[in-house]
Amino acid sequence: MNRLAMPALLTLGLMTGGLALGCDKKGEGEAAAEATAEKVAPAEAGEKKAEEAKPAEATKAAEEPAAAKADEPAEAAPAKAAEAPAEARPEGTPVPPGSTHPDLMDPTKATAKAPDTYKVKFETTKGDFTIDVDRSWSPLGADRFYNLVKVGFFDGTAFFRVIKGFMAQIGIHGDPRVAAVWKDARIQDDPGGKQSNARGYVSFATAGPNTRTTQFFINFADNGRLDQMGFTPFGKIDAEGMQVVDALYAGYGEGAPRGRGPDQGRMQSQGNEYLAKDFPMLDYVKTAKVVGE
Repeated sequence: MNRLAMPALLTLGLMTGGLALGCDKKGEGEAAAEATAEKVAPAEAGEKKAEEAKPAEATKAAEEPAAAKADEPAEAAPAKAAEAPAEARPEGTPVPPGSTHPDLMDPTKATAKAPDTYKVKFETTKGDFTIDVDRSWSPLGADRFYNLVKVGFFDGTAFFRVIKGFMAQIGIHGDPRVAAVWKDARIQDDPGGKQSNARGYVSFATAGPNTRTTQFFINFADNGRLDQMGFTPFGKIDAEGMQVVDALYAGYGEGAPRGRGPDQGRMQSQGNEYLAKDFPMLDYVKTAKVVGE
């Protein structure tokens, strides 16, 4: 899993080895904790409450993003995840199906160079938004995101770590077989400094240096503190699109074991079956497509 231990995302964490935005330093946990199962540096569960939560991917199933400081935009997690009441997914909103693209199971075939700029339209269970990607901000990140979209990686994936005032993390595939082949498909870091993790900007989660994989997170607020932690923005969502992102279900908060949200390790091994059963209110991506292609 990767890191974003802010509450463990952005090392957005994205657990497949990516978003540490809310994930963990050690694992792909929560992407915005990885910074949302790559880096906002994930921290071990139950340790150092003073540490900032980051969007990070959990490196290990048991690793989680660190608890945020009292002045950080992280939600306080209830003592036990089991205390969360069971909720049924609203009728008419089943978990969307995943992609059947032939290259989805082979990361070595998803290596095309992305256009200098491109747009990706996400159709979700809460509405549509578009990410405007600029390759000059984060060349390797923009290339990886482009290829993930082209093979349909995000179709049917959940926004599994949504922390109001911090970030929304996504990027662990709903099919454990697909998640497994991408878990270690890491890319090198890009130099930072081009853009900041301000509201609406999108970055990969991470579990540490050069560990970005598939998890990314969307900043709800101005999280400039993540800029020096390896979370390099590659795209941005406009104000209208952020209204949709703001509406994503955030009732589960931080991931397990620190919070009552999904455990990245179980997401990796059990996929959407686990999420549909234990976290029925999560929002999902229906489809993500490069506009004009």
